[in-house]
Amino acid sequence: MKEKLSLFSLTWPIFLEVFLFMLMGIVDTFMLSALSDDAVSGVGAANQYIHIAILILEVVGTGASIVVAQYLGSKRFKEAAEISANAVTMNLIAGLVMSVAYFFFAKNMMVAMNLQGEVLMYAESYLSIVGGAIFLQAIINALAAIIRVHGWTKQTMYVSLGMNVVHVIGNYVLIFGKFGFPELGVEGAAISSIFSRFLAVLVFFWLFYQVLEYRLKVSYYFRLTREYVKKILRIGMPSAFEMVIYQATQIVFLYYVTYLGAESLAARQYAMNISMFTYLFAIAIGMGTAIIVGRYIGANEKDAAYVQVWKSLHYALIFTVSAVAIMVIFRKPLVGVFTDNPDVLKLATTVIVLGILLETGRTFNIVIINSLKASGDAKFPVMMAVLSMVLMSLPLGYLFVFVLDFGLVGIWLAIAADEWLRGVIMFFRWRSRKWEKYALVSPKAKAAIPE
Repeated sequence: MKEKLSLFSLTWPIFLEVFLFMLMGIVDTFMLSALSDDAVSGVGAANQYIHIAILILEVVGTGASIVVAQYLGSKRFKEAAEISANAVTMNLIAGLVMSVAYFFFAKNMMVAMNLQGEVLMYAESYLSIVGGAIFLQAIINALAAIIRVHGWTKQTMYVSLGMNVVHVIGNYVLIFGKFGFPELGVEGAAISSIFSRFLAVLVFFWLFYQVLEYRLKVSYYFRLTREYVKKILRIGMPSAFEMVIYQATQIVFLYYVTYLGAESLAARQYAMNISMFTYLFAIAIGMGTAIIVGRYIGANEKDAAYVQVWKSLHYALIFTVSAVAIMVIFRKPLVGVFTDNPDVLKLATTVIVLGILLETGRTFNIVIINSLKASGDAKFPVMMAVLSMVLMSLPLGYLFVFVLDFGLVGIWLAIAADEWLRGVIMFFRWRSRKWEKYALVSPKAKAAIPE
């Protein structure tokens, strides 16, 4: 396969794809805000569990993409195809197990978050439907990760575009009862989400068979190879565990916010939806860099990998600072799109300003941690996550919210402290080059990869 992978050619489609993925959540929030702030709060709370499920599914998706990238870099295409099939099977099994759990225990999960009344009702309804079909996202995660690492980032972006168009139309029809369909509210948003993912699965499977260099046999799906599974889990489990710790921390912070009242809950959701776009560039650059670093490591081009990360971090910081500045300038009209409640507006716009502090630290983590994983050094970020998030950020958040009475601002300050502590540590980890000894495969031939 003739390849010409550059950061720009990989990153701009990933940027649009991640943007469209985030847009799905924004569309739900915007349309549901027409119903009530309680509907937004309920769906936002339920999505915390959905995000945890997606991150657990990244055990296989992330692990497989990194292992496949290194095998591609060393020109081992047959093994790459076998690993890809194993990844799809593994994720489907995990997705089915989680679907059953969410369908039957949705109410228990939401009650545990201290939700009550209509917020609880909306959250339970959304989680049981979307969570009950999370196996569809499991398949998407595995297929998209493998397609992307082959350099087909534009194709995955197109699928995301189509999925979002279907989702927006479905939301409009099912939430508000248009064109003769019943008015389902929150349940309509959930059903629309499931249907759009089902269509995406079909298209991703078609792309999957187009992108592989080696002809995939059906038997590969049913023959889990111990060596490949072990390598996938070696990278995937620490990677996903790190993100599960992050989401679990966010759930604890959400639990703190429930004691601040419904207005703080709504303000948090609106501010998070808007702030997501400030680190969108960093996510895209981080993912694109990970693909290139994985190929370099497989081809034994470690010096090139080292230099690439510093270039990528430089670009990511420029884009992030620019995006934060725009969000801060236009924060009031942006929040005003979702709500006209003056108290919610004040809270949301205040924490958006703190993005100047939070998002710059987050950028270091997004770019460097992705690169550490791509090199095979996946355990170190997990250890730092436990140290920073669990042992520092959560107690600090409790102090700010319940002792110093900083309210929602205290949550943002605690998260920023975590991002900066880990960001500085990751900076020196990459600089130390200790990640070089964690490669998963010895190259058979060097693969030339342009910067």
